[in-house]
Amino acid sequence: MGRIKGTVVKRTSRDLLVYNRAKFTSKYEDNKKSVKEILPEVGKKVVNSIAGYISRIVKREEEKSSASNN
Repeated sequence: MGRIKGTVVKRTSRDLLVYNRAKFTSKYEDNKKSVKEILPEVGKKVVNSIAGYISRIVKREEEKSSASNN
C-alpha cells in the first residue's frame, strides 16, 4: 500500500497547479525542479512529496482526457 499524503502537501500541490500549470508535466524529475524554483525554502522531503503528488494528478488528467477523446 502507498502512503497517504498530508493535507499540506495536497493543498500546496493543487495551488501550485492552479497558478503555475504550464510548469508541470507528468514527469517527477521535471516537477521536482519546478517546485524547487517556486518554493526554495521548503525542505527536500516536502518537495519530493509535492512533486510526486503533482505528477500523479497530471497523469490522471492526461488519462481522463485521452479516454474521453476515444
